[in-house]
Amino acid sequence: MESMHGAAGKIRLAVLDGGGTTRELAGSIAQAMDHPCGTPVAYHSFEPFYAASTQVRPDVMIVDLETLGQDGHLSRLAAAQPQAMLMAVSPRESLSRSLAAMEAGAHDVITLPIDPVAVAERIDRFLIQNTRPPRGEGQRRQAAQAASEARDLTAGREPFRFESFVGGSARMREVYDQIRRIAPSSAPVFITGESGSGKELAAAAIHARSPRGPAPLIAINCAAIPGELMESEIFGHVRGAFTGASESRPGAAEAADGGTLFLDEIGEMDLALQSKLLRFVQTGTVQRIGDARPRPVDVRILCATNRDPHVEIAAGRFREDLFYRLHVLPIRLPALRDRREDILPLAHAFLARYAQEESRAFSGIAPCAGEKLLTYDWPGNVRQLENAIRQAVVLHEGEALTAQMLPAFLLGDGGLSPRHDPARAPAFGARRRGGEIEPLWAQEKRIIEDALDAFDGNIAKAAAALEISPSTIYRKRQSWTDRIDGGDGALFTGFAG
Repeated sequence: MESMHGAAGKIRLAVLDGGGTTRELAGSIAQAMDHPCGTPVAYHSFEPFYAASTQVRPDVMIVDLETLGQDGHLSRLAAAQPQAMLMAVSPRESLSRSLAAMEAGAHDVITLPIDPVAVAERIDRFLIQNTRPPRGEGQRRQAAQAASEARDLTAGREPFRFESFVGGSARMREVYDQIRRIAPSSAPVFITGESGSGKELAAAAIHARSPRGPAPLIAINCAAIPGELMESEIFGHVRGAFTGASESRPGAAEAADGGTLFLDEIGEMDLALQSKLLRFVQTGTVQRIGDARPRPVDVRILCATNRDPHVEIAAGRFREDLFYRLHVLPIRLPALRDRREDILPLAHAFLARYAQEESRAFSGIAPCAGEKLLTYDWPGNVRQLENAIRQAVVLHEGEALTAQMLPAFLLGDGGLSPRHDPARAPAFGARRRGGEIEPLWAQEKRIIEDALDAFDGNIAKAAAALEISPSTIYRKRQSWTDRIDGGDGALFTGFAG
């Protein structure tokens, strides 16, 4: 969202609701929002709502699915108003209906009865997250200004810190506030975010601020342990339970008794073990492999994944019932490119740490290096930034970190990552290597992926730019997945669905 369209900077909120329940709550939602909001405008049927939205261009559309009638109307709204938040309201909780609404272009689906404050918080988060800087030269100018502000911010004082996090951006302060509010609870927490965005730090912060802080935090990386060993790692085993089990051993769940169990990359866990984890969550007891006796334990479960859980459920890779058991208190970690004001404070913190570890004299970052850091899109997020600073410190000497000391991937023209800069994406033709004609579906795949990259994965905006419906993109992506599952996946190496 480049700008707000309401008069005097106020948010325009439009409501489609024939029954009146959502319309009655819209005023309360507007009052609870942090952003100044104009009086909500309500419509009783789709066509007048659609016609008015094309003229008024609302910032937020709240749509009752029963009044809407069909998901095709939702796709029309998403394509016509890609700048707006599209929130669907359902009278009953239905995963299939929610997934269909999301596929049609809805940003969020909420179920009646509605908590106006909770809905207002979701809308405020969306407005913050989607007010993005312009691309190209405008982005570079803004990055240079951010570099100047960040240098002023970090000169003479430490960067903003929260537990092990560094960075005081609005996006991260929102995360810190969520951690403060949910830490005292014993309810499960479901943390999502891209790889390297800090999910492990979020889990550690929740545990540290909880009443369980003095007790152990036991972490299991579900992607790093072979599937055949995972059950034993979590639940333990008794002597003789399997070949090599020479002695009884408690698992992570027992080790975390009284504290917290953190299951990182839970999306990698196989379905058979997911059913046993569900039983553990429901009963609060563990049963070691080879043992008939259940053992009660008191643990809080935190889990994290870099995958979209709704996609995993739809694909049959994650149990829906387990998801609802674990997805009680969700936290979404923003990507580093979406909180650029934190890049330089993080870089300064990493520079100080590794300069001390490597006995180097570095004490600052030169402006030219700062601009390179700020204009890169960091697909590997904070972990990639940390590795880049560490590499520069190990390989170079000096008092100020200069641009020439940075890794090669940062030294391109402007530093913008091709993954997020459509102007620098390679031009794909209709031919593959060797002069063969590339199939039409492969060309479509490339075009759609380029559009998604250009809009940071926003399907509604990509569909609007391509002049197709969002549901078309979802159908195409499913067809590519089917090709992979059917064995024709050679061309899809590295494709993230």
